[in-house]
Order: sequence, then C-alpha cells, then structure tokens
Amino acid sequence: MIRSVTDGPNPKAAPRPPVMEDVARLAGVSHQTVSRVLNAHPHVSDFTRARVERAIAELGYRRNTAARSLVTRRSQAIGVLGAGMGFYGPANTLLGVQQAAREHGYSVSMASLSSVTPSGIRDALEHFMVQPVDGIVVIAPHETMLAALRTIAVPVPLVSVGFGADERLGDVAVDQAAGAALAVQHLLDLGHTSIAHISGPPDWIDAAARAEGWRRTLDSTGFMPGPLVQGDWSAGSGYRAALELADWTQVTAVFAANDQMALGALRAFNEAGLRVPEDISVVGFDDQPEAAYFVPPLTTVNQGFEELGARCISVLLAEMAHGTSRAASVLNPELVVRGSTAAPG
Repeated sequence: MIRSVTDGPNPKAAPRPPVMEDVARLAGVSHQTVSRVLNAHPHVSDFTRARVERAIAELGYRRNTAARSLVTRRSQAIGVLGAGMGFYGPANTLLGVQQAAREHGYSVSMASLSSVTPSGIRDALEHFMVQPVDGIVVIAPHETMLAALRTIAVPVPLVSVGFGADERLGDVAVDQAAGAALAVQHLLDLGHTSIAHISGPPDWIDAAARAEGWRRTLDSTGFMPGPLVQGDWSAGSGYRAALELADWTQVTAVFAANDQMALGALRAFNEAGLRVPEDISVVGFDDQPEAAYFVPPLTTVNQGFEELGARCISVLLAEMAHGTSRAASVLNPELVVRGSTAAPG
C-alpha cells in the first residue's frame, strides 16, 4: 500500500523540541524570567534561577540561537585571537574564556597565529568581521600585537589579556611582576642571594614583566640580580639555559619564567650533577597540572586561568552592553611551594 500525503500525520514523526514557553510552564514562572536566567541577568533570585535551570535540564531545552540572532542582531559568537597556543599559559587562558563564554550562551571562534606579524593580525581580524562576531578577546601579549591593535580600527568591543594599561583597550591580566616577586622573595626568605633567571622571549609582554619583577625584587633588597639567560618558553630552551647556569658556581637558585623551562632546567641540573633542591633551587611559573609530579615537585606560581577567562568574558560583555569602557581587571597570582626549593646547602 502506498501512503498518501493526505492520510494524516505520521505517528513516527519526531516531537517538536521544547521552547521557552515550555520551560516557563514547567518552572511556574514567566517567559521573561526564563529569558533573564538564560541571559545571566543579575536580578533573579537563586531559588527562581534553580527552578528554571531544573526545568531546562528536565526538558532538554536548547536555545534557538539563529532566531535569537535575527531579533538581537547579534551572532552570539565571540572571536578569540591568540598566539603561542601550544604553551600552557595561552592554551589554558583560552579554555577559561571558552568555558565562561558558554556559560553566557556564546560560542567561540578561534584564530591562532603561528607567528605574530602585522599582516597576520590584520587578516585574523578581517576574518572575524566576515563571520561575524559580537566581540573579540586577544590572547597574545606580544609587543607586535599591541602595536597593531593601536592602529587597526575594530568595529566590535575588544578585550586583551595581559597587555597592561592602555588608553584604547579593555584589559584583563594577571600581575606578572607580582608573581615573579613572590617567587624571588620566597627564594630570598630561604637564604638565597644569587638568583638567576631563565626568561621568556623579550618581545612577549609577560616575559618582560616577569624579568622586571625578578630584577626589581632583588634590587629592592640590596642584592645584585644573578645571570639572565633567555629561553623561548620550551623545555628545550630551559634545558640549554640551565646547562649554561650550571657553570656559575655562585648561583644557588633559578627562577624560570614558565614551568616548561623549569622542567628542562631540572633535567639539565641532574645531568650536571647538581641536586635539586640540595645544591640548587628551582621555581617555575604557571602551575601546570604536571608540576606537582616533576622530580622533585615544582615550586611555582599559579595564575588562576579559569578566573582569568571569566574576567575576560565579564569585561567583554560589559563593553558589548554599554560601549567601550577601556576597563582593566587585574588578578593577583599565588605561590605554590613544593619540593624544588630549600635553603642553600
């Protein structure tokens, strides 16, 4: 038998997906209240918010972002322009941004630069304008990026990570110099007076700030900074730098600008016959999850990347709602003390 299209509805047809009115009915609230919850409106009680969220979960409700975009003229997408994403710090800042964006109903479109050049930056920003996006987060605290953003007109709100105070950009940052000061002061408190530094590339703003924090902390206590050897954020560069520092017999401690370079340093000192921390102490920066399982476990600086990402989205949403505010939000890092540091032998 051939079924006619006039034979009536197909009993196997998929049920319609739940809509906002279904959520409101189940939660016993108004349509407007559901909308406020979905848009993270502050003027909703915790009790009501929980009822709406339970109804959303029970129904399996998903927001119709295409329809919402037609009404609001927003794409519900945020662009992220990044560089150095293979390293722990930038990669985990991105994860923090993505998590916070999802919690506010936004998707994330990523453009990653293999090298930070003016043409690459311009192409990435043009890509975001074609897509389009409602705002942009920049995770590339690099001098070239900062110079480019000062000259390129971007028609949507833009928030940078780690650029520091700038009259044109909203900025969210961890106080890198303060983090370096925590690391160096810890070594000074243990009794070290000759503290070397394995730095990141000098054109990265974070690297320059950590080196300045190392230098300034030593200067303020009357001790001369030890040798500085430049790395490139990789474990290999930390390994090579530490082999060089192993010949400096007066150096009793090393502050590495990230955990990967500290890892390379731990191996180099082991090969050079130096025990950590008995002969030389090592401090890193970032507190990546593996740092607790290095041999010995690494003393390091935690930047709070989840909170950093949440602050980025908070500042960006405020600028999208109220216009460019050039706001700044600074997080304070924390020192995590483990087994790689001790008093000099």
